Amino acid sequence: MHTTSILNPIILLCPGQGAQAIGMGKAWFDASPAAQAVYAEAAQVLGFDLAKLSFEGPAEVLNKTDSAQAAIYTASVAAYRGLLEKGLLSATDLKATAGLSLGEFTALHLAGAFSFADGLRLVRLRGQAMQAAAEAGQGTMVALTGDGIETAAAGLCDQARQGGILVPANYNSPMQVVASGDPAACARVAEAAGAAGFKATALTVAGAFHSDLMKPAADKLAAAIEQTAWNLPKATVLSNVSGVAHVTDIATIKKSLIAQLTSPVRWSQSMQWSAQNLPGRYVELAPGKVLSGLMRRTVKELKVENFDAPPAPPQAAA
Repeated sequence: MHTTSILNPIILLCPGQGAQAIGMGKAWFDASPAAQAVYAEAAQVLGFDLAKLSFEGPAEVLNKTDSAQAAIYTASVAAYRGLLEKGLLSATDLKATAGLSLGEFTALHLAGAFSFADGLRLVRLRGQAMQAAAEAGQGTMVALTGDGIETAAAGLCDQARQGGILVPANYNSPMQVVASGDPAACARVAEAAGAAGFKATALTVAGAFHSDLMKPAADKLAAAIEQTAWNLPKATVLSNVSGVAHVTDIATIKKSLIAQLTSPVRWSQSMQWSAQNLPGRYVELAPGKVLSGLMRRTVKELKVENFDAPPAPPQAAA
C-alpha cells in the first residue's frame, strides 16, 4: 500500500458502467479547457468524436458496452483534470483511488499506472470484448435487494444454480447484490429471493457480466494488458476482486484486472475497508452520482463530494 504522509488526503471514486447518460461530461467540457483537451485526445485515440456521442447520443449507441465504457472513463478523467485546473483538488494530495468495475481502470490511470491514451485503448477493447462475449453467451443479470442480502446472496445463487451459470456479480452495498448468469438460473434466483423476503429486479443489460460467460473477454483483455506500458501506481488503488488495496506489484495488478471480468465486484467490501483504513476527503468524479448513493447505504457517516459537474460560483451578496 502507498503510505506517504499527505496533509489533505483525497480519495477519488470513479464510476462504472451504468453511470452513462446523454450529456455526460458536457458541463466540465464547457467550463474547463483541461477537460476539452481530454476529449480532443480521446478523439485522436478512438478516431471518432466521443464528445459528440457523449453530449448528444444517440442513446442506443452510447449505452452499448463498447461505447459506454470509453465515454465514462473519459468523462471521469476530464472531471479530474478540470478539478485540478480550477484548484479544487491538488494532485499532491491524492492518497487513494477506487473504481467500480470499469472505474478501476480510471482509478489506475489517475494513480499513474498507465497513460490516459493507453487506458482508453484498454477500456475500448474491454467494452468491445465484453459486448462480443455478451452477444455470444446469452446471459443476463438480476438485482437482489433487502436487509441481509450481502450475506444471503451466495447461498441463494447456490440454491438456484441447478447446473447452470449463476454467481453473485456485484456486491454494491449491504442492501444490494447483483446476480449474473444464464436466463433460466437468473429467473430461479429471482423466485428464490422473493420467497426469502428480498426484492428481485431483472436488469436490462447486454449480458452476464462478472461471470464465467465473460471468459472470452478476459482472454482478449489479458493480451492487450500485456502490450500496455505500466508504472507502479503512485497512490493506493483498491481492487474490485479482493475488496482491499492492490499490492504494489504490477504483475499482480494485471492478473486482478483480468480476473475482475469473471469475478464478483466487491464494491461494498472495498468501501467498508476504505472507510476504516483511508481517512480523508472522498470525491466522486463524473458522470452521475451512483457511488455517492451506494456509500450512503454502505458507510452512512462517510460523506462523499460529488463532481458530476463543476460547482456553481458563489452568489454575490445583494
